[in-house]
Amino acid sequence: MTTPTPEPGARNLVIGVGARRGAPLGEVYGLIEETLHGAGLRTADVVEVATVDAKADEPGIVGAAARLGVPVRTYPAAALAGVRVPHPSDAADGAVGTPSVAEAAALIEADELVVEKSVGTSRTAVATCAVARRFPAVLAPFPVSGEKTSTPLVTEGPRPFTMTAMNPPTHPPTRDIESAGPDLRHHGDAEVRGENLTDLAVNVRTHTPPEWLRQRIAASLVSLAAYPDATPAREAVAERHGLPVERVLLTAGAAEAFVLIARALPARCPLVVHPQFTEPEAALRAAGHGVGRVLLREEDGFRLDPAAVPEEADLVVVGNPTNPTSVLHPAALLERLARPGRTLVVDEAFMDVVPGEREALCGRTDIPGLVVLRSLTKTWGLAGLRIGYVLAHPETIALLAEAQPLWPVSSPALAAAQACMEPRALVEAAEAADRITVDRAHLLAGLAEFSEVQAVEEARGPFVLVRLARAAEIRERLRLLGFAARRGDTFPGLGPQWLRLAVRDRATTNRFLQALDQAVQALPARTGR
Repeated sequence: MTTPTPEPGARNLVIGVGARRGAPLGEVYGLIEETLHGAGLRTADVVEVATVDAKADEPGIVGAAARLGVPVRTYPAAALAGVRVPHPSDAADGAVGTPSVAEAAALIEADELVVEKSVGTSRTAVATCAVARRFPAVLAPFPVSGEKTSTPLVTEGPRPFTMTAMNPPTHPPTRDIESAGPDLRHHGDAEVRGENLTDLAVNVRTHTPPEWLRQRIAASLVSLAAYPDATPAREAVAERHGLPVERVLLTAGAAEAFVLIARALPARCPLVVHPQFTEPEAALRAAGHGVGRVLLREEDGFRLDPAAVPEEADLVVVGNPTNPTSVLHPAALLERLARPGRTLVVDEAFMDVVPGEREALCGRTDIPGLVVLRSLTKTWGLAGLRIGYVLAHPETIALLAEAQPLWPVSSPALAAAQACMEPRALVEAAEAADRITVDRAHLLAGLAEFSEVQAVEEARGPFVLVRLARAAEIRERLRLLGFAARRGDTFPGLGPQWLRLAVRDRATTNRFLQALDQAVQALPARTGR
């Protein structure tokens, strides 16, 4: 690999290290020193040593970092498993659950791999290392002077790690989504498109839109010759949430709202709480932002600790309930994230599936910088129509509206929005939320019968996140049996052992559980591990 010439004093190199248990300090440090010297890089430019959680207390790794005068950063094997590496190893995968500790640990929070995996030259070869470079983050949405600054820290639970950095955009802006690691543009519809499969990959409610809503949409077609008038729908949304109309903006789905936020709102240090819906980070990156991450952990139930969000983060995005973990964060906890000078974006796309919409912030006007996103896609089956809305302070709404094109929402979508705010629609949505609660409990009870499956028990959305060994193989076998499940490795903070399952009616769930049992039983035993 060609190694770019480093800038003197850059201190932007990350050393990823893998090592067997008991690897001596001399071999680990010697390998790092030899690798850097061979690539024309300086030990003085190393900013950290990175490895997997299981190796956090290895004396050889800890000692090597101490000699370099840098900290050791550790990551869960699940997070490293989601990083694509040039030299995967079955041995490493079997031992610690990631195909290359050295390359994945170097790359997970960096921007380019400058030295691929090196192996110790001794007969035992107890250590590997790789070197990656981290570019300074862009701390303004549109660079003016070209000046760059270093990246602040964020945390993964109680342990600190650094925010992912990204090159500044060129003109036209670069859209370097791949540098973020997992495929941020992958969505569940790709799992079922063109296939005759029972859909557990997409979170849209089945048998929707209902007939009455289809009729209202169809009736709007007679007005297609006129330009759309958003006023009645906007007023209906405002009335539904008890807000002044100036606090409402209609959008072509929540996805458009993320793009508007990324382009129109000022942010020097944006941060996204993961695992969650990947479009917010993809939109921020496409707009030229360097994006920080807080990775919530399985051992904490994927619950958020507000203290994990650094003070310098001035735009924070979090889902509630969160996709794909299905965790519902308390409203009081999310309030603690708000402060003057910070935009707090709460994605409530699935809040109408929570009975009583408890923990919702959509009607609040007393929280500084609060921006709430809602979608009509999931409950009403309108993914193809594209309709959602933003609730925020009037000044924020004005900024977002200025970034929209003229007539961004079609007349049929506006008709649907207005209809979904009516009392009978709200009653139907509440009844659907109650049914989903019962159906989700049935799914979780069935999954609990499998010793191979660990589900996130605090699920409150219309989907469940599960971890199981060899999930990719099981997902493919489920496809052969007629079921599509959502892969989890495209969500930052998860890995290939995760699947997301949409909640369906009891009969569909029973058929799925039978298929899952067949898929698990049919897996061939692995040998040579």
